[in-house]
Amino acid sequence: MRLISHASYQPKLLFGLVLVILGWVLICQAHAAANQNQPAVRLSNSSITQIKLTDWLFIQTQNDIKDLPTLEQQPASTWRKVTRKDTQVIGVKDMWLRFSIYSPDDFQTRILALDNPLLDSIVLYHKINGSLVASTQMGDSLAFENRPLQSNTFLFPFALKPGETHQFLLKIDSNGSLNLPLVLWSPNDLTQVIETQNLNHGLQIGFLVAIGVFSLFIALASGSFSFSYYSGYVLSLALLMATIYGVSFRYLWPDWPHIQNVIIPFIIPMVMGFNLMFTEKVLLLKYHNLQMLRACRILAAISFALAFILPFISYRIAIQLLIYFVTLVCVILTIFAAMQVWAGQRNARLYGFGRVTLLISCIFSAGIYLGIFDINIALQTPIMLGVTLEVITMAAVLAIRYNDERKAKLRIQQQALEQAERLRVTREESLKAEAESNERLEQMVQERTLELEITLRELNEVNQKLTEQNTIDSLTGVKNRSVFDRRLIAEGRISRRQQTPMALLMLDIDKFKNINDQYGHLAGDHTLQIIAHSLSENLKRPTDLVSRFGGEEFAIILPNTDEDGAMQVAEIIRKAIEVLNIKWDSHDIPLTVSIGISVAIVDSDDHPTILLDQADKALYLAKRGGRNKVCLYSAESEAS
Repeated sequence: MRLISHASYQPKLLFGLVLVILGWVLICQAHAAANQNQPAVRLSNSSITQIKLTDWLFIQTQNDIKDLPTLEQQPASTWRKVTRKDTQVIGVKDMWLRFSIYSPDDFQTRILALDNPLLDSIVLYHKINGSLVASTQMGDSLAFENRPLQSNTFLFPFALKPGETHQFLLKIDSNGSLNLPLVLWSPNDLTQVIETQNLNHGLQIGFLVAIGVFSLFIALASGSFSFSYYSGYVLSLALLMATIYGVSFRYLWPDWPHIQNVIIPFIIPMVMGFNLMFTEKVLLLKYHNLQMLRACRILAAISFALAFILPFISYRIAIQLLIYFVTLVCVILTIFAAMQVWAGQRNARLYGFGRVTLLISCIFSAGIYLGIFDINIALQTPIMLGVTLEVITMAAVLAIRYNDERKAKLRIQQQALEQAERLRVTREESLKAEAESNERLEQMVQERTLELEITLRELNEVNQKLTEQNTIDSLTGVKNRSVFDRRLIAEGRISRRQQTPMALLMLDIDKFKNINDQYGHLAGDHTLQIIAHSLSENLKRPTDLVSRFGGEEFAIILPNTDEDGAMQVAEIIRKAIEVLNIKWDSHDIPLTVSIGISVAIVDSDDHPTILLDQADKALYLAKRGGRNKVCLYSAESEAS
């Protein structure tokens, strides 16, 4: 029985093995069909912990696919493997990528990392064995808190169970570079790499910030434009690096993603503008080459203008313009440095080394960005290294120049001290000689002092007499015409400044010619003297001025006097002269006067002269109206 049972058991065993093999083949075929002939990344315990997914990445060749259902309707033939040219473009819309990961027999936890913090929008669809289990949207067009893991780069964690096939579909929209460093990490290794990367980024950014702040403090303390421009250049570079590394978005403006879209077109021109202004100062172009100076200032003005224009135009166009502009500026500055080295300027050699380093790094980064160079390194790596070396070199140039300026100041101070010492010795000798001279002169001074005092007293008396002769009318004893003219200008300025009225009186003796003809000129002189005395007695204020204007005319200045006051003073004068009892050779001489008045607040330098003319016109009206009258000037009276 045993033999028979054993013999019957063998066909059953073979039949079972055949079924298992057929089932496994069917499962593999279904797995291959589910992946649309796309190879999957097989993971096991022996798999490496860092897998670059470029070789397993496929791209959809059809355009304008907006959603996942439309994508799934596309045939498998529309997918092809990603090439380097596919990721070396500026600006993409509705780009679909996919890759698959398969774990045959191990449970694993992995993290998908996309190390390009400047991508605008990434929609990730996660399928397990053909079924959609999650969709996640990331990108710097969203607030930072929307990321699955709070990191500078885009991270997506997931777990793989044995026998599961995970398919990932990515829809990417971005205005900038499509650089796609897609890597599959184990959590432990990714943590170590991120820590090391963050440390390197922090050291680089911190180094730039420290140099920039230090230079800023030196600039504030010394007032040096060189350190000011260098500080602006380095701090702008620090902000640019922090933005490229994703640090700025995480820590400075995590809730304002729109800033992330304009900060690159803004900060790069600012970096170039400060760099050009720093170049102008450090190469002393003002003293060595005016054409280079003008070129630097024009390029700096263009840079600052671009900083405020490029954020408002297409990001793709802005980036392309910046690539060409930065390369052009680097070439021009390198040429300037070479010319200054050829001219023998001391600082130009080190400066030129920094410029050449930056130019080479810019050329490499621009070539990678535009797809000219097929180098398997990150886009920003060459320019970041070049910028770091250039900043260090410029700091050395600035330090050398600062040291040269310090030594020059010390030399100048030493020369000033030596000159001061020579001056001190010379002064002591001069003081000694002066003391000896003073002793000799003292006796002479004492002898001459008495003579000088006598002479000064005599000169003072003569001056007083001359002053009286120059200011007093010799016949009447009142002020003369020159005093009146000067006083008129002075009182006019006071009236204009204080906005107070000033009055002018023009007085003329009625029928004075008859007195001269009838009684003689001596009688006329006697009459003028009596009238001048009467006028002086009737002017009460010290500021009032009476002067002989010419012939039988007198002029009176009444400061701070309005029309009513001027009319009152004029009437008092007219009446006082009318009652005078003037005798000559026992003859009574009847005497009256006519007075013209003008009053105004002076408003210009020419106004006092106009006021005098108006008083003269008013005097003419008084005479024409019958004499022995007072007439106030007005525009109506002049018209009549």
